[in-house]
Amino acid sequence: MARRDTPRRRDSGDDTPRGGSFLGRLFRGLAIWTLAVVLLAGIGLAAAVAITARSLPSYERLKSSQAGQMIVVRAADGSEIVTLGPSYGKWIPIQRMPRVMQDAMISVEDRRFREHWGVDPIGIVRSVYVRVEKGRWRQGGSTITQQLARNIFLNSNRTFDRKIREAVLALALETKFSKDQILELYLNKVYFGGGAYGVDSAARKFFGHSGEQLSLGEASIIAGLVKAPSHYSPTADAKAAVERAQVVLETMQDAGAITPAQASNADLKNIKLAEEAGQNSARYFTDWVLPQLDQVLPDNDQPIEVWTTLDPAAQHAATEAIQGNVPNGAQGALVSVDRDGAVLAMVGGTDYVTSNYNRATNAVRQPGSAWKLFVYLTALEAGYKPDDKVVDEPVTINGWSPRNSGGKYAGQIDVRTAFAYSKNTVAAQLGNEVGFGAVANMARRFGITTPINTMPSMVLGSSEVRMIDMVRAFAEVQAKGTSVTPYGIRKVTTTDGEVLYSHRDETPQQLVPDYVAAGITDLLQTAVSIGTGRAAQIGRPVAGKTGTTSSNKDGWFLGFSSGITTGVWMGRDDAKPVPGLQGGTAPARAFAAYMRSATAKRPPEKFQTELKLPQYQIEPDDEVLQNNPDNYFYVDPNGNIVNHQGQPTDAAQGTDGTTRAAPTQGRDDTVPVPDDQGAAASDDFLDRATGRQGSATAAARRTPSTTPHATATPRASARTGTTSANTY
Repeated sequence: MARRDTPRRRDSGDDTPRGGSFLGRLFRGLAIWTLAVVLLAGIGLAAAVAITARSLPSYERLKSSQAGQMIVVRAADGSEIVTLGPSYGKWIPIQRMPRVMQDAMISVEDRRFREHWGVDPIGIVRSVYVRVEKGRWRQGGSTITQQLARNIFLNSNRTFDRKIREAVLALALETKFSKDQILELYLNKVYFGGGAYGVDSAARKFFGHSGEQLSLGEASIIAGLVKAPSHYSPTADAKAAVERAQVVLETMQDAGAITPAQASNADLKNIKLAEEAGQNSARYFTDWVLPQLDQVLPDNDQPIEVWTTLDPAAQHAATEAIQGNVPNGAQGALVSVDRDGAVLAMVGGTDYVTSNYNRATNAVRQPGSAWKLFVYLTALEAGYKPDDKVVDEPVTINGWSPRNSGGKYAGQIDVRTAFAYSKNTVAAQLGNEVGFGAVANMARRFGITTPINTMPSMVLGSSEVRMIDMVRAFAEVQAKGTSVTPYGIRKVTTTDGEVLYSHRDETPQQLVPDYVAAGITDLLQTAVSIGTGRAAQIGRPVAGKTGTTSSNKDGWFLGFSSGITTGVWMGRDDAKPVPGLQGGTAPARAFAAYMRSATAKRPPEKFQTELKLPQYQIEPDDEVLQNNPDNYFYVDPNGNIVNHQGQPTDAAQGTDGTTRAAPTQGRDDTVPVPDDQGAAASDDFLDRATGRQGSATAAARRTPSTTPHATATPRASARTGTTSANTY
């Protein structure tokens, strides 16, 4: 059978090119893989957001978190002196945040804040479109939530990695917190420049009032700062701030947050900006106070307010007094303390900006004749009285011959006059008589902390001192011889008012007897009334002392009135002479200018200058011992207590009626017996008993004295003018 060839019919599907089928499968594969990748990325993102949200701090923790410690330093009246570190102001809950502030910030920073989930795709697209159209970034795509995440958790580096983490954190924040909570955090934490974080801090810094009282114009200025705080700051460039605020108002109007009428009524040019606090002079005080926080409040890193003793009015008067009286080319310093030691004013130099070196607390300079305070305190304690006679005449002590200013000598005068006119020769004789070591000890007792030499010239102020130490010493004289410690911090609180530290007054210590304090006050008052300090008179009782160093390198005046003690120093930092500078000129005038203001609201106070001497100083020596001459005893060179007959005692009874045990070992049998068995021991007996017989000292002691006081040590006597060769 013949084969029949029949042509095959092509399947209709064969008409499609094989390549087309491949591309279709490829596209379908890519779509599936893309969907899978997107799905996996979405799952990964969701997991990352969930994990991040769980690890986020609580809302209360976020509220309290901050970058660095804020320290607000306040004056005695509560006014702010300076803010150091970031300033966060008071936290304003969203319910009390002005609506105009919320609307201004949302309009200019994130118009779709209420619609997105933390990241705004529409905003990102808009930002990219502007970038392509303008050729550079003109508009950011970050939302308020992203900015908050960056401010709290990240830095401002423009990296892709940081943007990814920022987006995850923003989504996590939106997951964990409400829109109002996020906006509240943002408005209280965003940086507005000048160290101000948050709306309240910015409002107080730029407008001088709380952030809860903002007007529309003020809110627009603050909202405009976020873009570039340093550029648009009202205190840096008021014109730029107003121009930026006008843009914010237009944006708010465009967003429907305000009407055209409200925008036009904002009146930006008439908004009153707060004057920046005068920090120049007061910074010397804060530089002295703030390091003390390490002692009174260690290990503290929370925001605090330091309430100080500084009186703004007194500080202003002190600054003007120094600047108005300091000689050209010289520096000046002033410290003023209240009767309890509270520092009312402190000026460490003529201008803090050009020199922040605090001459009031750090510099050491020679005090000149102001040091005589300690010489005369020691003499008064040793038995001198203001009316006692002394001799102003040339004197030489161990080759040193002091001279008076002007080279003149007054002869016999009283102690009061010698101090008032600052007689150097009398101070030298007194120091030599009572002992230079005793003078140094007195200075230490009254708070001098710097090294003190005991050379004869020390009586004229050759040892360097700190000004605040000298002010302390004069304050202790005003306190009738009791201790006073200068302080500057009254209390430290949190920003919510919790007291962390409160100053406690120290128990005062009696440094010298009352009659000594009264005597030196008498001398100090006379120095101002008729002596070298006459320029310090202010129409009420003033006590004080001038001080001038050689070649007019330093000028001092220190004194007190109505409970306030003030010291003034002037001179050059390089210790070069200042023509015409003396303690009784520019420093005394500056003292008077300041004290007139500082004491204006205080009643005048009379000084206690009446000497109430103890019994042993009122009665002559022979009357004191008249009841029982056996009361007199002394300690021999071996430490044995010996009576006036030269015999060791088992118990020696003192003039105060107490009985003292006496050693019986190691008796010196060579101790002489005085000729007169019934009287107090004579000077000749004491000289021989202590091994001084035959010396020039013994001869000096046997020289008749012109006063009823016995010379305590064999040195130059201010009363007699004699000089021995012995040194301290």
